[in-house]
Amino acid sequence: MADGQHKPMFVNDTGLSTVELVAIILGVLWIVLVGIFALLMPVAPVGGGALQGLVVLMTLFLPVAMLWVAATAARTTRVMRAESERLQAAIDALRTAYVTDRKNSPAAPTVEAKLNEIALTARKTESTLATFTTSRETPIKPKLTITSVKHAAPDDQPTLALGTPAEDMAPPLSRQDFVRALNFPENDCDRPGFDALRRALKDRTARQLVQAAQDVLTLLSQDGIYMDDLTPDRARPEVWRRFAEGERGRSMAALGGIRDRSSLALTAGRMREDTIFRDAAHHFLRLFDKTLVTFEPDASDEDIAALTDTRTARAFMLLGRVTGTFD
Repeated sequence: MADGQHKPMFVNDTGLSTVELVAIILGVLWIVLVGIFALLMPVAPVGGGALQGLVVLMTLFLPVAMLWVAATAARTTRVMRAESERLQAAIDALRTAYVTDRKNSPAAPTVEAKLNEIALTARKTESTLATFTTSRETPIKPKLTITSVKHAAPDDQPTLALGTPAEDMAPPLSRQDFVRALNFPENDCDRPGFDALRRALKDRTARQLVQAAQDVLTLLSQDGIYMDDLTPDRARPEVWRRFAEGERGRSMAALGGIRDRSSLALTAGRMREDTIFRDAAHHFLRLFDKTLVTFEPDASDEDIAALTDTRTARAFMLLGRVTGTFD
């Protein structure tokens, strides 16, 4: 459809446009008028013939040359505009085909399938840990059993096993694992990414944000919006620190670094029409904001830069700009 709309314009480029026809007509009329004027002009005195001929030539050719310069500029502008329209139509067609292919191709791994698989793996891991910690007599993992009861008295061991949740027994989540978990695994072979995600799902606060981000990324993928396709403008870590400290207004506009107009338009439309998406987006924005407040005080500039380069942070930038969080 796009090619059919622009093909006639391309054919016209091989002929004469209206501007060029007007330039030719004006040029011919000017030459005729100057010729008549030259014929009717009295003969120059002796010694002035050369100067008179030069003036006639300049009067004859300079306006004609300027007319052709204007006609050439108009033709160039028309061709460039046609090329720009064809290029934009081609880009739109490629994007539509890409989104359709991602939605309809069952073989292509989607974000939703990957995240569901990750969540299932995490639940299995948590179930295994819960089974182990509530076991009294059969130590499935001797190494962990020794660590948990190393200094406990025999009478206290059942209370420790029954009264301590698996989350409290897990070691504190490092900032590196937290950031890696918020970016989610790159592919099925990203073992460090899956390990970091499992450790994050054992942490109550991190698990809430990871699950909220999973919901939002899955909903966005339904409209063909993927965080890997977005290249946001980077804001300095000090701007993120001021945002975490509660500063709002135009000075925070740099945080909304997503400039992809189609993604912004699709997200804004989904926010207006889909109540489930809107609730999930606001829940995610609140959790990310709350987590950033606790993450920022002890984090270095490198940690903040790594956090804001994750897929979760890109979703926060996209939704924050659509909802006016950074205005």
